[in-house]
Amino acid sequence: MTSLSEAPAVPLLPKARTGIMGLDDITRGGLPAGRCTLITGGPGCGKTLLGVQFLVAGAREYGEPGVLVTFEESAEEVAANVASLGFDLDGLQRDGLLAVYAFRVEPTEVVGSGEFDFEPLFVLLDDAIGRIGARRVVLDTIEALFGAFQAQTVVRSELARLFRWLKDRAVTAIVTGERGESAALTRHGIEEYVSDCVIALDRRNWNEVSTRRLQVVKYRGSAHGTNEYPFLITDRGISVLPVTAVTLDYGAFSERISTGLPRLDEMLCGGLYRGSSVLVSGAAGTGKTTLGAHLIDAACARGERALLILFEESPGEVSRNMGSIGIDLQRWVQAGLLRMWAVRSAEFGLDNHLAMVSSLIAEHAPSVAVVDGIGSLISGPSRAEVALMLARKFHMFKDRGITAMATVLTGQDAETAMGGSSRADTWLLLRNSESGGGEGNLLLFVRKSRGTPHSRQIREFALTSHGVELADGYPGPAG
Repeated sequence: MTSLSEAPAVPLLPKARTGIMGLDDITRGGLPAGRCTLITGGPGCGKTLLGVQFLVAGAREYGEPGVLVTFEESAEEVAANVASLGFDLDGLQRDGLLAVYAFRVEPTEVVGSGEFDFEPLFVLLDDAIGRIGARRVVLDTIEALFGAFQAQTVVRSELARLFRWLKDRAVTAIVTGERGESAALTRHGIEEYVSDCVIALDRRNWNEVSTRRLQVVKYRGSAHGTNEYPFLITDRGISVLPVTAVTLDYGAFSERISTGLPRLDEMLCGGLYRGSSVLVSGAAGTGKTTLGAHLIDAACARGERALLILFEESPGEVSRNMGSIGIDLQRWVQAGLLRMWAVRSAEFGLDNHLAMVSSLIAEHAPSVAVVDGIGSLISGPSRAEVALMLARKFHMFKDRGITAMATVLTGQDAETAMGGSSRADTWLLLRNSESGGGEGNLLLFVRKSRGTPHSRQIREFALTSHGVELADGYPGPAG
């Protein structure tokens, strides 16, 4: 009798990597190799771009030449549309790695001798596949065929024959289609024939902010992520963030790193754990941004990369303000160690903001990240949505071993959403205190710090010409 541990391994489904950031994670390795995948969605969702990026990645990275057949645009139009993303389709064609054809759907050309068939399309594909040794094919958008002919049942029969023909030649194919009404995936039921893998793209607007989502609706023979995932179309193409697939299996570092303030490090028994998350909350003018600048300055001084995300000030303003207290951030920018990214909080939806941060992390590979003014993201979504986004953000940082600090104004929902209860590993509270003589004092208190027997003292501090200076313990009114 064979035990479970001795059971034969189930053969894995062969897959073709897409080269699209995040999509290969969601699909557990890529699209089904030698089979057809349907990409469906409304206008402007990115169907054509996804198909082109799949072909370009195959040609450039995986040694798999490809064929693109477009039914709605000319080959020149497609090449011009994607050139701004760095996709040189003309160059790939000259190198024999890509063939691009515009297949004009004219009934008078396709119907011969009173019979309807796709034989001209088969001849074109067979010649292109054989000439460059293509392993990938994209048909965009094949539903254009339905608008050109009256005999819908015959078109469906020919489509079924086309997809069988593609499978017989063991090419990995993408077919794009327009999203149908209500629950229909396509307008004319193409999904009935392309049943191996179906990916739906969606574009929606909320509060005048546009977001894009991707969902793997079906994947025969393979496990896959089933949630909706935000994706961006940037100057590098499509990138997908599998935010809801993040698990709690990241490691825990025992190494501590400096906050940039020796006395604060003492309060934290040696500094922050690498890869931990920190929340700094306080009223306006209490030095939240300055603490973040100290953390970045210390990281860059160690030769590490850092990322500073700003929602309330421009990089120039922050550099000037920090320079007035002796923290020169520009030198780290010039050295290539610091990336500063400033954006209006209303520019992206919460999911797209998260996807953009993921792209920045992939590009810059920081070991430390500071998100300044995170409360600015709260401008309409419910507290639950904000809490979920913040949790995803900090899980993303942890998953990559990044020490992350977020600053928030006391009283904003973000403080409650990710505050001391469960989201942050360390929570620093800053506040103003007026003395009897009318002088305002700045105070710092470590509200919590996981895994650390931290100081419980309230410390007074000052913003000086050389940064934050922490004083000795503050005894409080009772002494």
